[in-house]
Amino acid sequence: MAKPNKNTKLVPVKLYNRFNVVQRLQHFVFLVSFTLLGLTGLPQKYPLSPISVWLFAMLGGIETARLIHHISATIMIGVSGIHIIEVGYRLWVDRIHISMIPWVNDLQHVIHDIQYYFGYKKHKAYYGRYSYAEKMEYLALIWGTLVMAATGLMMWNPITTLRFLPGEVIPAAKAAHGGEAVLAVAAIIIWHFYHVHIKTFNKSMFTGKLNQHEMQHEHPAELALIESGEQQPPEVRLRTKVIRQIVFVPFAIFVFVATAASVYYIVWFENTAVAGLPEGETAPAFSPLPTPTLVVFEPTPMPRPASLTWAGWVGPMLNEKCSACHGADGVGGYEVLSKESSIRGGNAGPGFVAGNPAGSSVFAVQAEGDHPGQLTKDEIKYLTDWVNAGMP
Repeated sequence: MAKPNKNTKLVPVKLYNRFNVVQRLQHFVFLVSFTLLGLTGLPQKYPLSPISVWLFAMLGGIETARLIHHISATIMIGVSGIHIIEVGYRLWVDRIHISMIPWVNDLQHVIHDIQYYFGYKKHKAYYGRYSYAEKMEYLALIWGTLVMAATGLMMWNPITTLRFLPGEVIPAAKAAHGGEAVLAVAAIIIWHFYHVHIKTFNKSMFTGKLNQHEMQHEHPAELALIESGEQQPPEVRLRTKVIRQIVFVPFAIFVFVATAASVYYIVWFENTAVAGLPEGETAPAFSPLPTPTLVVFEPTPMPRPASLTWAGWVGPMLNEKCSACHGADGVGGYEVLSKESSIRGGNAGPGFVAGNPAGSSVFAVQAEGDHPGQLTKDEIKYLTDWVNAGMP
């Protein structure tokens, strides 16, 4: 390839104004607020996702994420109000053409492009200042902002909302807010990033300008109007412009005050958290009594019977303690209603054997300790003394 001649003059690249400083600042602020809203909002919709858990840990908890989300939402509402004022000024005072609203020619461009994609046209449609895709994206931005702002304010101020609307609107607002958030983030990543930053790296929203090649490729119809001199701002007399500005000022003040009041209201008016704890009771605190100590009382020792004989003590004692089971019917073949039957015993063997307590079935049964007619230790002791004495 031949080297360029030293005397060759470089032709400067011709640039065309695309966006002014105010528009670029709006885009930058909206970009930052939208990014923060997505980064802090989607984790709240999917709180159990590992990415959400990691993000909450990085931010120091979900409350910090909510604070950032609320601040970003406030900034977005503010920049939306500024955008309304800026657009209103350009439409009313400068009387520019409404180029972001779809018209009939946009439908013609859609049909033309479809024919191009199927091979029936040799080139794509010649777009003006904005293509139909850019216009639809702008309208989607407006619609999404309105939906997100309305549903977000309902969830941010639920008490005030329920003063005017039924209770079902809060869960409905939550569902709409989350669904629109997913749709908005997906549209930006899939649609906007591809067409603006990948397919053609359009830097006009940051530099404010496009070169002639870019204009020829993306906005050939607008370039043709500029080159022909037909796209010139209408000449307006200074007096007429001043009158328009005076008329426009009340509108701008109204929008500014309404936006500022809305921001103040949503941030400070409603407080759904408990501001302080109610005053406690003045009664003395409950003080339980000490746990009582278990005291075991020993039974009073039974005095020795005055007459340790069958008639004097043994017979009446056995009749009182044992006759319920060992009466006339005699459970186990044993009855205690007489001395003879008590000594004779039953199925378990002789009831009493003189001089031999160990051979007496009564003592063997009582030794188990759980007999229905269990005798006391003293009663067993005196009964043993009676047997050892020959059962008088």
